Amino acid sequence: MRTEHILIIRFSALGDIAMTVPVVYSLTRHYPDLRITVLSREFARPLFEDLGPNVGFMGADVKNEYQGIKGLNALYRRLAAKNFTAIADLHNVLRSEYLRVRFNLGRYKVAHIDKHRSGRRALVRAGRKVLVQQPTAFQNYAEVFAKLGYPVTLDFHSIFPASGGDLSLLPQAIGEKKEGEKWIGIAPFAAHERKIYPRRLMEEVLRQIKQQYPQCRLFFFGGGKKELETFTGWAEKYSDSCNASQLLGGIKEELILMSHLDAMLSMDSGNMHLASLTGIPVVSIWGATHPFAGFMGWGQSKDDAIQLELSCRPCSIFGNKPCLRGDLACLKNIPPELVVKQIKLAMNRRELLQKRKGNH
Repeated sequence: MRTEHILIIRFSALGDIAMTVPVVYSLTRHYPDLRITVLSREFARPLFEDLGPNVGFMGADVKNEYQGIKGLNALYRRLAAKNFTAIADLHNVLRSEYLRVRFNLGRYKVAHIDKHRSGRRALVRAGRKVLVQQPTAFQNYAEVFAKLGYPVTLDFHSIFPASGGDLSLLPQAIGEKKEGEKWIGIAPFAAHERKIYPRRLMEEVLRQIKQQYPQCRLFFFGGGKKELETFTGWAEKYSDSCNASQLLGGIKEELILMSHLDAMLSMDSGNMHLASLTGIPVVSIWGATHPFAGFMGWGQSKDDAIQLELSCRPCSIFGNKPCLRGDLACLKNIPPELVVKQIKLAMNRRELLQKRKGNH
């Protein structure tokens, strides 16, 4: 009998790929005899390496090595040699659609994601918005597997055990976490300006955090040139703080550190999703986008999503559209005090939960 072997296709940005992890994890637990291969961009490999013994990963550079029709045909031939029995397209763009067509012609069992575009359009249109929660990315991914005959109940908590990742694998500069010490992650950037809290306000957040928690350690996450310049300045200004992304050796080490944070402050960004995979509370700031679009971090509380109720919000699903008002009021009018208060509440909630677990 032919071994059941499912191919999961998901390229795109880091956050979108990270959101597949809770679903793939649940799939491995429900179907331990099912072989699973994830096809994605090479940088995403660390997200899937330890999900289960039945999970494999294939990296594919679709912008260079497998560019265009000729490249996709070469990729298809490589994939067809793996003897898959089912294809789950969790991306549903031109590249993955072309691969789907090839697999369909080969009489494979194929299913693809429904992105619920009509509901999303109603959410972000200029007038008569329909502010209704859309199916989450996690629900949409799970629906694809159900179509293929693999229904799952999502039961993921963290990619690490309850104690977190192994800190000894990180550079010595990170060190051990001291008893009672607070570790807070700060990921203040995103792919688009309409999702980024203004720097001057973020600086005030940092000042207030250090005022309330003088001994806390701040870890900044983000790897671009703009981030480096900003983080260097902040690290010089605020004691016990550092550019974690520069210090660490990639996503795998960043995830280990994140698993030991008491809270992460992020935008609607890839770092929100990475931190969510480690089971910690993430306080997220939302500007042009909205959790109703279905991209809230896994397991995160809606109370930790900081956002203003404005008639123009949300104006974009991904944050890549011009501001309708032209003043980014959705971000500039969020007071730093509100952000700090929510971080404090999130950390207190986590501490209380840990105490309860320790008493059982």
